[in-house]
Amino acid sequence: MEVPTSDGTQARAIDEGAGPVVLVLHPGLDDGDSWAPVARRLAPRHRVLRLRRRRYRLDLPAGCTIAQEVEHVLAVAEAAGGPMVLVGHSSGAVVALEALLAAPSAFAGAVLYEPPAVIGAPLGGPHGEVHARCRAAVAAGRPGRAMRIFTRDTVGLPGWAALLAGAYVSLSPRMRALAPRQVEDNAAIDDLGVRLAAYAGIGVPVVLLGGDRSPAHLGERLDALAEVLPDAERVVLTGQGHSAHAQAPDRVAAVIEALTARVLPSDGTGGPAAGTPVPREDPPGGRGS
Repeated sequence: MEVPTSDGTQARAIDEGAGPVVLVLHPGLDDGDSWAPVARRLAPRHRVLRLRRRRYRLDLPAGCTIAQEVEHVLAVAEAAGGPMVLVGHSSGAVVALEALLAAPSAFAGAVLYEPPAVIGAPLGGPHGEVHARCRAAVAAGRPGRAMRIFTRDTVGLPGWAALLAGAYVSLSPRMRALAPRQVEDNAAIDDLGVRLAAYAGIGVPVVLLGGDRSPAHLGERLDALAEVLPDAERVVLTGQGHSAHAQAPDRVAAVIEALTARVLPSDGTGGPAAGTPVPREDPPGGRGS
C-alpha cells in the first residue's frame, strides 16, 4: 500500500490478510520485517498493515520529526478506513501514543509494547551526552560503536550484550545504514519530553505489553503510563524481553487478537468507509515541525 501525504511523500505499508484492521508500527533499527511472524499469525483473520516507518525508509531523507511520522500513520489509517487497532513497539509505540492523540477517532484500541516514553530524565542523558557520543561514532564511520553505546547506555543492555549488538550492526550493511536513524529516533523522543499529562487524554482501551526479562526501566515506563491512561491493562509476557515479537510471536499475536475481538466487530465494519477523512489534532510543535 502506498498513500500520498500532505508534504508530498508517500506513506508505505505492507498489506496482508482480511478482516478487522491492525496497523503495526515497528521498533527502531528495523523496517517492519521483524514483525512478519506476528503478521502471519494474524492475517488469516485480520487485515494487517505494517507501516514502513518514515524515519527508517532509506529512500527518504534521514531528517524526520515524530510529527511527520504521525502524518504517515494517519495517512495509512485514513486509506484503510474505519477504527482499527494500533500496535506500536519500542519507539514505534511512542509514535503510536502521539497518533492516538492526533486522531483519537481513527483507533478503537492499541497495544503498546514497551514504549521508551520519557517519564523523567532524558533518554540521552541530562545533557544529551549519550546522543553526542553516538553521533560522534557515526561521524567517524563506526555505526556499530554507536549502537554499542546506545544499547548499553540507553536501552540498558549489559556490556557483553551491547558488544554483540554493536558487532552485529558492524557486519550488516542494512543495520549500518539504519544505525544513524536509530540515534535520531531516540533524540526525537527526548525532544517530546514528558508527555504523561497529554497521554491521560487517550480514551481508548490500551494494552501495555512488556516482558519480565526486559531492562527494568522499560517496565517503569509502562507503570507510569498505566497510572495516567484511563483504560489501560498491563500484560507481562513471562520469560520474554524486548523481542517477544520474534521470540514468541504466537503469544504477541494472541494479545493483539484478544484486544481486537473486544473492540472491533469480527467483520471489521462499524467505522467510516475507506478514504473517509480522519479527524486530526496537531501534534506538539505543529505538524511537520
